[in-house]
Amino acid sequence: MVLSPVSDVRIALVSEGPTDRIVLEAAISAILEPQTFVLHQLQPEGSIAFGETGAGWGGVYRWCKQSAARGAGRVSNDRMVFHAFDLLIIHVDIDVATGSYPQARIDASHTDGILPCDLPCPPASATADQLRRVVLSWCGENHLPGCLVVCLPSRNMDAWVLASVFPDQRSGHLECLADPADWMRQRPLRSRVKKSQSAYRELADRMAGEWADVVVHLPQAATFQTELEMAVSACFQIQPVATGNTAATTPASNR
Repeated sequence: MVLSPVSDVRIALVSEGPTDRIVLEAAISAILEPQTFVLHQLQPEGSIAFGETGAGWGGVYRWCKQSAARGAGRVSNDRMVFHAFDLLIIHVDIDVATGSYPQARIDASHTDGILPCDLPCPPASATADQLRRVVLSWCGENHLPGCLVVCLPSRNMDAWVLASVFPDQRSGHLECLADPADWMRQRPLRSRVKKSQSAYRELADRMAGEWADVVVHLPQAATFQTELEMAVSACFQIQPVATGNTAATTPASNR
């Protein structure tokens, strides 16, 4: 996918933790290749501008609430975000559906979607559909806005790592495995993968290279790819240049 020969796609990320950013960056690079992009993590990396919200899915919830407040009730109207970035990715793992607001020290409002909302797996999509509505409720959105992507790995992001590193495990119901990180940690020393930023960084190129096969076996990864491609298309309009065959792109006016 090539949108612009001169400009990077500016992507903002709100996620549960720092290892999630590494996995997502590898996936995005595979999806958008050869289009260049810049990924900036707004959450959980706190800042004076965006506020300190904490890590985990509770931090994602608080960030969404702060953003919606800045946008008169809707994240998609948050000019602080969308004047600086072309699109926003909000990530939470599907295992969040087993949790509750009190567990994250959240005093939920009447507009927040119901938790827990976990459904039997397979299929992972059943819970994903429920959790997507919950996340959108945090954002003050009834429907998914064009430049917003909700990323819901099942049961968590580590399943994408496992599928990349251990291709023989892609069959079956990998998206229903409760703790992929523990499975990788229990492997023999020669093939063991410890969940850490340094370990995942070393695997980033491999994850990007294996992405095309990962999406074949993990439907939630395929859903993320489809929705990211749709969001990028919604945020950019391609206009032919008067001379030559090069296409110029202009950010769509959707703010």
